[in-house]
Amino acid sequence: MCKPLAILIALLALSAGVTQAAGGHASALGKPGDPAKVDRSIKIASSDDMRFSPNEVRVKRGQTIRFRVVNGGQMKHEMVLGTLDELKKHAALMRKFPEMEHDDPNAVSIEPGQTGELVWRFTKSGDFDFACLVPGHFEAGMRGKIVVRP
Repeated sequence: MCKPLAILIALLALSAGVTQAAGGHASALGKPGDPAKVDRSIKIASSDDMRFSPNEVRVKRGQTIRFRVVNGGQMKHEMVLGTLDELKKHAALMRKFPEMEHDDPNAVSIEPGQTGELVWRFTKSGDFDFACLVPGHFEAGMRGKIVVRP
């Protein structure tokens, strides 16, 4: 199979859950939030030591959160929301296709020295995850927890 076709198939498979979220259907942890209806802003720092700070965030079910993700490092980082299983699968796909770029409502990519934003509405209670899926970063421990309580 030629590489562009393999990339297209992988992207289509990966985007199935994200497309549902973007279309207004709730995913495992919620749906894209309305930037005009943010309940709270949370700053997340990312760095080249492959860590997020803070690496655990607590929110209430129903809240819309604006994540301001600051890249204090010298390499590109990203923050992707999902379940641990989803993030593991996505990380494996990123290792196969490292040039893949994200344009998903549950993800933000941040160039060195820049700040990006991600707005998400948490509609379900539970423990969820976020991670940097740049190849090698997830494996190096660049991930965190989101605890959503009623």
